[in-house]
Amino acid sequence: MQSQDVVPRPGPVVDVEQAEAALVEHYPRLVRLAYLVLPPSLGRNRRVLTAHSLTQRALPRARTSAVAAAIPAPRTAQGRHADPGYGFVRLRVLRTALDAGRPLRRPAWPRRSQLPPLLPQVWGLRLFPRSGGADELALDQRLSALSGPGRAAFVLRGLERLDDTAVRNLLDAAGAEDPDAALAEADGVVTPAGKEALTLLESTEFDPCSLQARPPDLMRRRQHVKAVIAAAAATLVCGALLGLPGGGWAPDGAAAPAYAQNPAGRAALDPARLTKVPATAWQTSARTDFSVWPARGSLTGDRALLRRALAVWARPGGSVQVSATPGTQAGAPPGPPQLLYAGEADGARIVLLYDGLRVVRYAEPKDGTSGAALDFARADGATGPEAGALVVDRADGNVRYLTAPWVRAAAVRNLLRPSAAPMPLHRDRDGVTAPFASPALARGCTSWNALALRDDAGTRLSTDLGELVPAHLTAGRPGAPREAVAADWQHTACSLTAVRSHGVRTVNSWAYARQPLPEGAGTADWSCARADTWRGGGARTLALFTAPGAVTAAVAATAEGTPACGNRDPLVLAGVLWKSRGGTWYVVAGASRQVTSVASSGGVRAAGNILAAPARPGTTAKLSGRTASGRQVGALR
Repeated sequence: MQSQDVVPRPGPVVDVEQAEAALVEHYPRLVRLAYLVLPPSLGRNRRVLTAHSLTQRALPRARTSAVAAAIPAPRTAQGRHADPGYGFVRLRVLRTALDAGRPLRRPAWPRRSQLPPLLPQVWGLRLFPRSGGADELALDQRLSALSGPGRAAFVLRGLERLDDTAVRNLLDAAGAEDPDAALAEADGVVTPAGKEALTLLESTEFDPCSLQARPPDLMRRRQHVKAVIAAAAATLVCGALLGLPGGGWAPDGAAAPAYAQNPAGRAALDPARLTKVPATAWQTSARTDFSVWPARGSLTGDRALLRRALAVWARPGGSVQVSATPGTQAGAPPGPPQLLYAGEADGARIVLLYDGLRVVRYAEPKDGTSGAALDFARADGATGPEAGALVVDRADGNVRYLTAPWVRAAAVRNLLRPSAAPMPLHRDRDGVTAPFASPALARGCTSWNALALRDDAGTRLSTDLGELVPAHLTAGRPGAPREAVAADWQHTACSLTAVRSHGVRTVNSWAYARQPLPEGAGTADWSCARADTWRGGGARTLALFTAPGAVTAAVAATAEGTPACGNRDPLVLAGVLWKSRGGTWYVVAGASRQVTSVASSGGVRAAGNILAAPARPGTTAKLSGRTASGRQVGALR
């Protein structure tokens, strides 16, 4: 029969004050108990902090029955056996220390004692008990080989001086699975040199209240601090991006985070600093360029829109569709730009800006906050016809233009049908035209629309090649071109598809030769079209051959970066294989008038600037020409 002294029975009620008094009075011993029961694998620093944390958390939250206090302890000088508060907090410390030593299992939620302690915390130092002797070290190694309940059984025997029955009951109350096995483990521990367990367990080696301090791994701490700072910065950036309102634009719209904090950079992004030219300035100015265009449109006073346009210009975000003509820089404005237009068109809000070098178009949808677009085009030195219009919007295959303030009337001309009457083009009070079909968006070439603008000097033609500034069309000999008329481009307009989106400033068409074809087939026309660019280099030259009765010219040769057909070198030579009605193939070639003889591979030579010689199908003839001065002229390829 079990001794009546160890039968659990209802004990006195322990209130919070009584438990706190016992915890404070016996705090060093309770912390030592927790330290010895905790697994040594935690490391001495974390083991010390965890022991203090478990002991401090042993204080109950409310009045409770002290069942554990009924387990007797031997009488000591401190009289702990008579204190039910001590028995209660000792049981709670033992239970949480055993829980902390249990391994974490994935399906189960970890207990609080199995996690690193929240309090107390020590930053920048490592704490551990003072070193004992060799006997204490040997005992610590032997205890580390035991399970948590085994260490608890040994410590309760040696430190608390409990007999096996009391130890068994206390372990059972603390949640140990097999108290008898724990006692068996404790029996296998032999103290070094026959020393008493109490003496060893009360040494400074196992005193977590008498500590030494040493620095941690300083290099690792430095790396961790850098990593934390980087993570915090990334979190702030992500938080700022996620915090943007979903139902409307942020102050800077689709712009990326700000980077420029210098005064000039801030001034360039301030909508109040935008240059707005008076409406009548162009009438008294000697200049006819974008610098005298007034600010027009119904939204010129919308500062929020203008701020977004400037911010996106300076730092377009990842969702912004950015395009730039070849040779055009897409950077921020060097200073406050000039406002040309701010208004609505085709379901979008449009802003046109000019910084003296580039025209910039910003567009955003009227509804929603996605789909912003930013387009750049060079316009330095644009004057007269080159500054006559800017693209406002393209939609559904159509294009709208903002015309210069000096334009009196606008019309649409189909270059493929020069005899057709011009179609008048309505403009609103801001100078924005009605939409009309754009050749830049057409797939075929059944028509080619050009914009005809009339001012005090006459009518000028320009056409949309997929850029903000339409290309100015001229005709005539290089060096002395004139304003083109529709008939100049009747057969060659479709060749303009070869220079779309090439940064074209002007395109000149020059009919440089006429050639009677063999077998009385009629007269063919030779012409060249030279597209000069805003960037100066990269001019593209096309040699065109128009057979009798043909609607459109055939491209005989294309060259880029050559001075041929230009002001610096108005010489051109090109050839094609032509098949007569009788089925005979000929090499036909035409050159500009300065060429006095033309030769073809195979020894064929003709005086003058044209050549026609029989050839086999698929023949590749090598052509050359010579001027009266003896200069050699190569053929365009």
